[in-house]
Amino acid sequence: MYDYDLLVVGSANADLVIGVERRPAAGETVLGSELVVHPGGKGANQALAAARLGARTALLARVGDDAHGRLLLQSQREAGVYTVGVLVGEAPTGVALITVDRSGDNSIVVSPGANARLIPKDVRAAADLLHASRVVSAQLEIPLETVVEVVRNLPSGTRFVLNPSPPRPLPAEVLAACNPLIVNEHEARVITGAALDGSPEDWAAALLALGPRSVVVTLGSEGALVATAESMTRVPSVKVDAVDTTGAGDAFTAALAWRLGTGSSLPDAAAYAARVGAAAVTRPGAQESYPTAEEVEAL
Repeated sequence: MYDYDLLVVGSANADLVIGVERRPAAGETVLGSELVVHPGGKGANQALAAARLGARTALLARVGDDAHGRLLLQSQREAGVYTVGVLVGEAPTGVALITVDRSGDNSIVVSPGANARLIPKDVRAAADLLHASRVVSAQLEIPLETVVEVVRNLPSGTRFVLNPSPPRPLPAEVLAACNPLIVNEHEARVITGAALDGSPEDWAAALLALGPRSVVVTLGSEGALVATAESMTRVPSVKVDAVDTTGAGDAFTAALAWRLGTGSSLPDAAAYAARVGAAAVTRPGAQESYPTAEEVEAL
């Protein structure tokens, strides 16, 4: 019996968001809206998104002993996330500087802060959390060696899901553990180190050749592609009017990881995740935009 449906190992940031008419070009200054501070970070986003859907979710992360850290802890607890694995101190809370244009597209710059202090020994110290979790999800806003340590300490029978964002080349042992590896087109290009001409099916084949057990390629408004050694399946998107895409990929990953843990097939889990991601982009912000299970069903 697992205590948690999902353990998220990852970042926790304060999102500093400014709306703009258009994102600035190099050397250009543009005026924007008032600055708004939201709880964010890929790890915290995923944990909160899963908990809001009803998953028993734990978070292993590090925040600063500051106002931003307290904001993040409060938001996680209010959503029902178990924060026993959230460590406090050693550096200021990480910060993401986000500009959102009128179409809802965003540009993000991240200062890691305390996220860079989440190190392999913290993973080893959290062995009980790993063994108590049905699925473990990670991203790359924490040190890569920490993700490697997660893989090395992954209990038998626990599924590992990775969204390699921000992307970088991955060691073979991490790729081999991914079930699935979740990437967009840009991330796929970085992971493979190739130009990736051709169709998404070609990209997925190139990624599978690197060793992951399965791959999900997200295609924005075109949905997603689910790929294993045996088959490739297109998952359609849900058509909505996008307001803000910030954090939508994190909602998709969280929903998919949770549904896999409940026994859903990878295509079915991806189809559900596409609906969760679609619901998230209809509202501004990241965590505050994440839907409940009832809102997903209504969509």
